[in-house]
Amino acid sequence: MTEYLLLFRNASAANGYLATTQDMAEDMPKWQAWIGNIAMQGKLVTTAPVIYDAIVVKNDTTENGPHKEDNSVLVSGYLIAKAESNDEVVEWAKSCPILKYPESSVEIRALVPFAI
Repeated sequence: MTEYLLLFRNASAANGYLATTQDMAEDMPKWQAWIGNIAMQGKLVTTAPVIYDAIVVKNDTTENGPHKEDNSVLVSGYLIAKAESNDEVVEWAKSCPILKYPESSVEIRALVPFAI
């Protein structure tokens, strides 16, 4: 099986995430069910939302604040899971709760294991 990284992206406000406390409370059971489905198959490796605050290092400079695309979209969380194929992960991603937000997306990247 291959490990895959799923990056969750969503639009943001100037100094924080767009999702309100109410949005998060309503979304939590959906996230628990979605992640739980992957976990019950024995394919979940790890997952977590990420804190809004960040430091971006570029060459010899640092910037405070997360990296945002031109449309204020940024990475808001990730999931690493094992799967038999890209198609399996795409099917999971299609039902991801983050997709209810208009600017959101799930990026899927296969991980290459390092030989240690």
